[in-house]
Amino acid sequence: MDIKQQLLRSENKPVSCIEMHTCGEPTRIVTDGYPDLHGTLLEQRAEAKTKYDHIRERVLLEPRGHYDMYGAILRPETELTTSGEAHIGVLFMTNDGYSTMCGHATIALGRFLVDTHDLHIFPRRNEIKYDPHTRYAVINLHAPCGLVEVTVPTNEDGSASDPQRPVSFVSVPSFAKGTNIAIPIPAHLRWSELPSDRAEVHAGFAYGGAFYCIVTATELGFANGLKAVDLEALNRASRGLKSAILVNRDLSRYYEHNSEPEMSFLYGVIVTDNMNVQNERVAGSELGVCYFAAEEIDRSPTGSGVAARAALAYLEETRSENESWAYHSLVSKLGIGPPFIGTIVEGNTDGGKPQHHQEPSQTTKKTEVRVKVEGQAYYTGFSTFSVEKEDPLGDSGFAFRNLSGA
Repeated sequence: MDIKQQLLRSENKPVSCIEMHTCGEPTRIVTDGYPDLHGTLLEQRAEAKTKYDHIRERVLLEPRGHYDMYGAILRPETELTTSGEAHIGVLFMTNDGYSTMCGHATIALGRFLVDTHDLHIFPRRNEIKYDPHTRYAVINLHAPCGLVEVTVPTNEDGSASDPQRPVSFVSVPSFAKGTNIAIPIPAHLRWSELPSDRAEVHAGFAYGGAFYCIVTATELGFANGLKAVDLEALNRASRGLKSAILVNRDLSRYYEHNSEPEMSFLYGVIVTDNMNVQNERVAGSELGVCYFAAEEIDRSPTGSGVAARAALAYLEETRSENESWAYHSLVSKLGIGPPFIGTIVEGNTDGGKPQHHQEPSQTTKKTEVRVKVEGQAYYTGFSTFSVEKEDPLGDSGFAFRNLSGA
């Protein structure tokens, strides 16, 4: 018996994955070896948290992964697949838990779900319809935040995806909860770039499947924006800002979902800057660095963040329906990969008023938009992760940066 066979017979079932990246951001898609989950998708998410979180750690963290790894668990059976509204469900994994939406992973999943013909992995693969004239297939993906429509370019007969053209998805209803909100920064959370005479930072809050605080780099005290930015310094600033938000109960209303309590948490901080990039496909461009989960840095422009930023711009009346915008990450800024293209494809306003820090009694303006996000994903490999019963590290993983000398 060779080593591979021995490992496959180990008492901890090996976990098999497809490896992909979207604009440099990894997605590790679990295709086999994950235990069955039960109930609605949110109930499955809760079960994954309470019973199988060690598998998330094993798949994403060291020694098999790294702090900024990202993962997806395919869920063939959910309440929306049973009703016929969705073809398949998914749970998203981060370095510290389970996110409610992920655009870059959705783009990667779009390609993989068209490419696979393994009905054990994707039982409803044969239900996918494609248009032979446009050569696009549509997949209805059930994410924890709701139903997401994914449009995937295909080859001539629809049997495989076309890597030369972008995948797109239409977001769940996205909205801004507040613009130009004053966030007090306590002395112990300040960072060195913030001028000494500044006691607060102004930022926006918006939802695109998850809640983000959206702030410009100059507002954080970085005079040159994100040009040649010191990432360690930016990390300290974003950490200080997020902590200042979380310790201030008055600010919690800016990341409360009106109808889905499970979505009511601040997922990340996106630091933005202007870009002057000419592109005939878009009306403008901007740069962003997203810190999500436990200070994980997104290599991509962040798909759910694009939806949130578009919703905020729509509320501020700096973005219109059907106006496309290029959203760059630090990776695509260097020309290593393409940006995401975000387009508001549907908007709805009920005439309410946006919340401002200066006027806390005002009601939230319910301005919902749906945003089409385009991007390109590629395969990077295939993995099977095993655990020997004698391994002193056990069947989970660890984050080296979180280890202390105590």
